[in-house]
Amino acid sequence: MKKTLLLMAITTAGISFAQNKIKYPETKKGETVDVYFDTKVSDPYRWLEDDKSAETGAWVKAENEVTYGYLDKIPFRNELKSRMEKLWNYEKIGAPYKEGKFTYYSKNNGLQNQSVVYRKDQNGKEEVFLDPNTFSKDGTTSLGGLDFSKDGNKAAYAISEGGSDWRKVIIIDALSKKVLEDTLVDVKFSGISWYKNEGFYYSSYDKPKGSELSAKTDQHKLYFHKLGTAQKDDKVIFGADQKRRYVGGYVTEDDHYLIITAANSTYGNELYIKDLTKPNSPIVTIVDNFNNSYSIIENEGSKLFIETDYNAPNVRVVTVDAANPKMENWKDFIKETENVLNPTTGGGFFFANYTKDAVSLVKQYDYSGKLIREIKLPAVGTASGFGGKKDEKTLYYSFTNYTTPGSIYSFEPKSGKSEIYQKPKVDFKSEDYESKQVFYTSKDGTKVPMIITYKKGTKLDGKNPTILYGYGGFNISLTPSFSIANAVWMENGGVYAVANLRGGGEYGKKWHDAGTKLQKQNVFDDFIAAAEYLIAQKYTSSDYLAIRGGSNGGLLVGATMTQRPDLMKVALPAVGVMDMLRYNAFTAGAGWAFDYGTAQDNKEMFEYLKGYSPVHNVKKGTKYPATMVTTGDHDDRVVPAHSFKFASELQEKQAGDNPVLIRIDVKAGHGAGKSVAASIQENVDIQAFTLYNMGFTSLPKK
Repeated sequence: MKKTLLLMAITTAGISFAQNKIKYPETKKGETVDVYFDTKVSDPYRWLEDDKSAETGAWVKAENEVTYGYLDKIPFRNELKSRMEKLWNYEKIGAPYKEGKFTYYSKNNGLQNQSVVYRKDQNGKEEVFLDPNTFSKDGTTSLGGLDFSKDGNKAAYAISEGGSDWRKVIIIDALSKKVLEDTLVDVKFSGISWYKNEGFYYSSYDKPKGSELSAKTDQHKLYFHKLGTAQKDDKVIFGADQKRRYVGGYVTEDDHYLIITAANSTYGNELYIKDLTKPNSPIVTIVDNFNNSYSIIENEGSKLFIETDYNAPNVRVVTVDAANPKMENWKDFIKETENVLNPTTGGGFFFANYTKDAVSLVKQYDYSGKLIREIKLPAVGTASGFGGKKDEKTLYYSFTNYTTPGSIYSFEPKSGKSEIYQKPKVDFKSEDYESKQVFYTSKDGTKVPMIITYKKGTKLDGKNPTILYGYGGFNISLTPSFSIANAVWMENGGVYAVANLRGGGEYGKKWHDAGTKLQKQNVFDDFIAAAEYLIAQKYTSSDYLAIRGGSNGGLLVGATMTQRPDLMKVALPAVGVMDMLRYNAFTAGAGWAFDYGTAQDNKEMFEYLKGYSPVHNVKKGTKYPATMVTTGDHDDRVVPAHSFKFASELQEKQAGDNPVLIRIDVKAGHGAGKSVAASIQENVDIQAFTLYNMGFTSLPKK
């Protein structure tokens, strides 16, 4: 009875707009206390970690009622949505690829929740192959992977339900599209890699006890599924005896080798190889430590081509014979340069895609290591692709930047001829906008690049609504790409700035390392310096600045707004890692320790983490910016409890009138596979909230 009354009390919480004050749901406080190195740390909202409890469900419902009640009052929200939908509504086609007798590609007619996989036969007749929009009525089940047998006659595809990282794998006859056998379940962080036409390799964890959305998963295993057999009979290839958090396996194009990578963190991996041409051949160790990253990207017979940052912080490609693959036998194939390398292969060539000051530079090599050409790109921006099978005569790559919608180009590797294959028809005048790259100085004197994009003729008067976006972690590079949401923002006079912070991969391993563990504060300092630059140069001012980031970028926003709440008007942390003392207790979170360290490592690391952990640094009586935390109730990458706790701390301790809301998508995860309708509504709500809290009562078109 008492519990029922509590749920009713929570769910009937509403909004009082009197004096601009919001009446938040009352969030109860527990008495949980943890002890780290003789230091007591209270965790009053520990109960929100239980994603299966009725209390947590009621809290989510109550918070969403407050949030959507607030958003519904914004006068221009519907107008913003109409424009977002109109601009989003254009045909999007993916690069084609051949499997068996068919050519496959993805296509979205504009506002379909999920893109559809089509194919054409040798006569050019088109048909739907897979339509993920039929997987669920509400568009929350998405396609999470698709791979074909070597002859193209069979296929296995993975689906994600509600945005979860857990997948189901469905095996079909690719010719008839009929399901062949029982669905594989409980597959996670996995590719699908076929061996001949016999079956495929995949990876997963044992199903955890407790909640599958939050319980720790830390022993990954590589399996082989033989067609026609039950999943319970699938053989463990790697990971039963060697406990690793992340294990992947893939077969070389010629079916000669199985390549296995194994890691305990998001950086650094072991490397193994197995000769599939010899029955019962052993798994051979190539690298037995986690000190660097290694990946076999190609083979020519027994000659292996390995991508690595070992003795090459900006990455190189080396060769070695599979008979003697130890490091001492490695020879440079594509040497390290001053720019960061991301190599691909296709059409009988290697493509060295370099990141130079956060934009693309691409060079083509043959199998002897001879430079064939530097590929002329359409403009300054991001090129990706240049991959395919060895015998392909035509490859494809995509090109985009902050003002140019992603277009696909065909490329003939022998002649170097390149031409537009598919250019989207978007109702956006790219020529009216410009991007400018600047290099600003961070707190310790480090030069950091930032690209600022806005409508030509924008006055630098300090009054432009501005979104500053960042990530700064896990060796991930933020390179220019077009976004419909950002286009709408700029149409309304907004400035969009992306800072390439330390912790990312823009300048290789050294840049990454400079934003990890006891250097993590560098990332926040870089972001703060970016904001100060935009203000000093009068692109904006604190009254018109919003900071935004997701996942590790959500941590970035949380740490920045708690350290410098005066710097911005709006904070938009999405699916963020907010509790730095407990992140490693959930799902695969322990694997992030390379970047973060853990509170259990030692006293110094504990104190450092506690010193910036957003949940632990919200101070009562402080005026925080208008904040809208966003997350998904099915996020099993960064569990939503991070966001729940942070929002609860802010709502309790906020001084002043700035709202603190949390928007919780239901049946949604970390972001991958989100439906178009959900993506549009989320972006509309974020921009409406941002502009409204900058003082706009109508869209500020300029």
